[in-house]
Amino acid sequence: MKRKAISILAPALMLTLAACATPFEADVSRFQQMPAPQGQTFIVKAADPANEGGIEFGQYAAMVSAEMTKAGYIPAAPGAAADFTVKLGYGIDEGKERTVVYDDPFYDPFWGYGRFGFGPGYYRPYIVRTPRGARYVYGWHDPFLFGPGWRGGYDVRNYTVYTSGIDMKIERTATGERLFEGKAEAKSRSNRLPYLVPNLVTAMFTGFPGNSGETVRISVSPEEGMKKK
Repeated sequence: MKRKAISILAPALMLTLAACATPFEADVSRFQQMPAPQGQTFIVKAADPANEGGIEFGQYAAMVSAEMTKAGYIPAAPGAAADFTVKLGYGIDEGKERTVVYDDPFYDPFWGYGRFGFGPGYYRPYIVRTPRGARYVYGWHDPFLFGPGWRGGYDVRNYTVYTSGIDMKIERTATGERLFEGKAEAKSRSNRLPYLVPNLVTAMFTGFPGNSGETVRISVSPEEGMKKK
């Protein structure tokens, strides 16, 4: 029994690990005329004044500050005037539901399930019901073997896809001259900003400041994302 339990759990564990290893991908657009770093100082502020001073925003601002420092710029001392002002905005939508129909790898369209002669399947439409209504999906189905509620050789799954993003602008503090405009956007099944924003910040600063007017797909490794969760 123990060996059987291990053999059943092992594939599920491998699938879980594979899901965890999936890179985080974001589309990053940047327009910039950033001067080369020569000791310029900066501060990070919230694009939405309501977020200014918040603990959550403070964590994201610290990540942006660390990335700006890596790029060669210097955080301004508390209370001191800064050469640049970095404005950070972030958010996520309410999500959109997706319905996906997968082929069942264990289904044999000629013999039915398992290739053991349970009776031939045959081609006919069946109905998939979703929160947005019912629709027809065509595939193999044996109503005599499984009854009217079974879906034959298909597995139907519903899930929600969320679109998250950050918006970052850098200006000369004294004049308001815009030096950088960047957006990073990602689609995922997670709606947790504490996970998404750090990955989006990493994507934004990959190759920073980037080629002006270019949109690139950035993949963030799972290791980087785990460090910032």
